[in-house]
Parts: sequence; structure tokens; C-alpha cells
Amino acid sequence: MLRYASYSLHPLSLIQSSRLGSESGTLTMAGTIINQFISKDTANRKDLDIRTGDTVKVSIKIEEKGKTRIQLFEGLVIARKHGAEAGGTFTVRKVSHGVGVERIFPLYSPSIDKIEVIRRTRVRRSKLYFIREKVTRDIRRKMRNFVGFFASTSDLAQPEEMMEEAAPEGDSAE
Repeated sequence: MLRYASYSLHPLSLIQSSRLGSESGTLTMAGTIINQFISKDTANRKDLDIRTGDTVKVSIKIEEKGKTRIQLFEGLVIARKHGAEAGGTFTVRKVSHGVGVERIFPLYSPSIDKIEVIRRTRVRRSKLYFIREKVTRDIRRKMRNFVGFFASTSDLAQPEEMMEEAAPEGDSAE
């Protein structure tokens, strides 16, 4: 098993410690490697301030049968990871037809057409994972009240004699 004697001998630290550039501004080699992967179209996303608690609309490019279409995904940002660097991601959650859907988007993904911040909400947590349980608790509470509503109106059901009178007479095939 190969172990490094100190942190400075690690290969990544050698890349980060070597310098390129002129006297006015020095740039690390790791910085140039990261900047090579970020295109000019997605470079403005570094300045886009997406925070946890924001409601965002993400336009995603989808290719189907040789055509490209735009699909929208609108929801609440419940997590933001790795900041504004090349591997930065954000997680968006929405409820679609009663089912919670979460999607993790890379910040600099070329398949993202644009990101719009619709609403900002002040939150006191950096990760809003508790929203998952909160929503299910609220749904259970509503369903409990909903079932209780129907149980209390059982005395309003029609008696069987009234149902027989309401049926049309000439439909029997004798």
C-alpha cells in the first residue's frame, strides 16, 4: 500500500501549487482546468444567485427523434451543493399529480437552457430535506379529515325503498 509522506506530495496538491501566468495576476493550473470545462454560455450561471428556499423554473433541452424541445421543471430548491464551482449542483422538488418529484441539476449542465428564479423565500436552513416528511404529514392530516367528513354524513344515505321507486319501470326484459 502506497502512502504519501505528507500532504504536499499528493498529486492534486502538486497541480494546485504550481502557478501559471504573469506578474500582474497568477492563476493556478487547477483553475485553468476547471475553466476549460465551463462554456461561455453557462459562465453567467456563476453570478446567478440560486439559494435554498427559492422557487425556480428550469428549462431543460430534451432531444427526441432528432428534434430538440424545451421542458420546464418548476419547484422549490431544497439543497445547493458544492457552491459555484464546476461540480456545483442544486436539487429541485415539485409535487406532480400528488407524487413528490426531485431532480438534481448540475449548475453548468449544457442541457439546461435557462434558470429563472420566480420567488425568494427566507429560510433558516441550508438543506430543506424535512419538507419531504412535512408534505406527507399534511396530506395524511387532510385525508384523515376527508374520511371523517364522509363518515359523519352516512345518515344522509337514501333508504332502499326510495331507491327502488326511483328506478324506471319499463326496463325489465320479461
